[in-house]
Amino acid sequence: MSILWEKSGTWRWMVRQTKESKPFFFAFATVCGVVPGLIGFCVMQLTNSSTPDLEARLRKNARPESLMMGKVNKERLAEYLGEVQRKEDTNDRYAAALKRETLTRNPYVRIQPVPAPAPAANQNNSPNSHVDNKKKK
Repeated sequence: MSILWEKSGTWRWMVRQTKESKPFFFAFATVCGVVPGLIGFCVMQLTNSSTPDLEARLRKNARPESLMMGKVNKERLAEYLGEVQRKEDTNDRYAAALKRETLTRNPYVRIQPVPAPAPAANQNNSPNSHVDNKKKK
């Protein structure tokens, strides 16, 4: 791929100009940073559809699990921001997360392990349940 760049007259001119002229270098670097940023900003503004009607419709049709997770996340964020505002030490949250644990709301019992998922009581819902049923008969 570098062969394409090395043999290109435009590329050689660009390298020579950025090497010889600091203003050209800074202008080129600015264009390389600002133009993509500006294009990205415009695309985000054009594709952003945050209208109140759309939000209301999406909230009305939301699944109960989504609503519950939104409520839980809001509570956790409020708890965390409260701890930050009170300038409490929050490093134990990171330590607990690394150990796959979660913090409780009870201040005397800060860390509690995440419960393991319960085994399925009815294993007939597995994809191979018809195979298992034939073997049992």
